[in-house]
Amino acid sequence: MSLSELDHPAFHALSGAHRPLAIRQGEAARYLPTVAVFAAVPPAPTSTDWDDLAAIAGQDELILFGTPQDLPAGWNELGRFDVVQMMAPEGFGRIHDDVVRLTADDAAEMVALVEEARPGPFFSETHRIGAYYGIKEDGRLVAMAGERLTTPSWTEISAVCTRDSHRGRGLATRLMEVVGHGIGEAGRRAFLHTGAGNTTALRLYEHLGFERRDCDNVVQRVKVAG
Repeated sequence: MSLSELDHPAFHALSGAHRPLAIRQGEAARYLPTVAVFAAVPPAPTSTDWDDLAAIAGQDELILFGTPQDLPAGWNELGRFDVVQMMAPEGFGRIHDDVVRLTADDAAEMVALVEEARPGPFFSETHRIGAYYGIKEDGRLVAMAGERLTTPSWTEISAVCTRDSHRGRGLATRLMEVVGHGIGEAGRRAFLHTGAGNTTALRLYEHLGFERRDCDNVVQRVKVAG
């Protein structure tokens, strides 16, 4: 499995498995605004690549995700933060009977859960990006997790979140194992990102056997100047 894909996961996702969810010009791409805020240029972008991204960005704020990019004139960096990239152990994942596959019918409830738990951006059609799973109690979604960036060899586990009222019961672990099982069945290996200062999440992922990758990946919030 190619580790180099993990240096530019959004670029590989938008160029491959998620191409149907992309707005593209040349080699630059971004997700549909209802799906995600990620965008990408090639690993060694030219001035043309940046011009192409500007053309499809308009005045939207976008996120570049991976190895830091040096922005050319005409772009503003609104902020950046370091992330820890972690790789799942080989064979990670298993089935749990209380976990259900979520569908478009659950989209509004998924967005509401993310707004409460705040694991990261999630929009009305983010569920289209991959398989999402949840745990429901009394018909209410109380925890979920799913797939996000997918490269030829890897798929990211993302949107791992639990309602405050249901924390401490191992729901996140069960969901991650189900997501990881599906990723393995598709012939890929799971990886994930978390904020460098999110010690609670880091402890959980390390307990599950995830290994930190030695890399300098960051989240960069960018926008065309003017």
